[in-house]
Amino acid sequence: MQLWADAVLIAVLALVIDRCLGDPSNKYHPLRWMGNLLNAIDNRVKRRQSKTAVLMGFFSYLFVLLLFGGIALLVTGGIRILMGDAYPFDVLGVDLSVGELLWIFATAYLTKLSFALFAFRRFCRPIEDDLRNGDTEAAAAKTQMMVNRKMAGMDLPHITSSCCETISENLVDSVVSPLMYFGIFGLPGAVAFRCANLMDAMWGRLNEKYKDIGHFPARWDDVLGFIPSRLSPLFVGFAAWLMRLKNRRPAMRAAIEEHTKTPSPNSGWPMTATAAAMGVSFEKEGVYVMGEGPLPTIDDIGRCYRLIEAASVLFLLIIAVPLLMFLGIHVQIIFEDFIYRIIGVL
Repeated sequence: MQLWADAVLIAVLALVIDRCLGDPSNKYHPLRWMGNLLNAIDNRVKRRQSKTAVLMGFFSYLFVLLLFGGIALLVTGGIRILMGDAYPFDVLGVDLSVGELLWIFATAYLTKLSFALFAFRRFCRPIEDDLRNGDTEAAAAKTQMMVNRKMAGMDLPHITSSCCETISENLVDSVVSPLMYFGIFGLPGAVAFRCANLMDAMWGRLNEKYKDIGHFPARWDDVLGFIPSRLSPLFVGFAAWLMRLKNRRPAMRAAIEEHTKTPSPNSGWPMTATAAAMGVSFEKEGVYVMGEGPLPTIDDIGRCYRLIEAASVLFLLIIAVPLLMFLGIHVQIIFEDFIYRIIGVL
């Protein structure tokens, strides 16, 4: 089968895996292993306010990327190179092999671990149920697992706003960015973004402990998210139009006008676009108010994750899949071959 067709199957299969299987348990998730490794490195850094700590942040990123990216490519490259065209067969005139199908599945599964498109509804449905049952304390406790702000004692409108803000913000970090870099660089691109994003989440805090060691991961995550964040309002607006949402302002116009309200240079773009598309406001008390209209209702949580899912699928089909067909899948094979040449030399 042609390589471009393999790329389409990989993208579609990754989407199906995300929808039907979701993520493995935390204990077996590579991101958990990556986090444990970063904690071990963090515990061994003594001189935190120094240029050495800044370099440690940079080399830690390279180490994690080479380790986890290398393992991923060893798996996919090993299947493709060692099995090759093993066990060929024909389906409707299309030449296939078991080895090729295993390579497609392995790449799709490892890529899926870098993004989470349908996770929003799995996280938010229990919160919706608690709110409909009048149990705001339980809803706030569940929401606390998704956000950094203090949720205890928060009222219903601010709980729903927190959910919608988190869903919309993660359009870039959890979907658009990893899929864009997957499209450009194949599996290595998805891993490179996920490493930067996880390190930013763990080390990118503006305090004495992390301001130096977290400097590179935080800045690099901002750089990687620059273009995806600014593309995201286009797809939010397109999805809102397809869903016939009665928005007050075009999503892109709202994003351009209000994206600076968030401390992050990138998160404001999808958040303000989503608020405009839904005709609601988002509020983080003491930090920002964005959008026009009331705070979200319970029903708006479901509307929000359906909107973000639609925007994500549109991005996958319009941007990520074509990039992967003509660029990313070829780059991935170059990296796989390079690793196995090194192994051959050794």
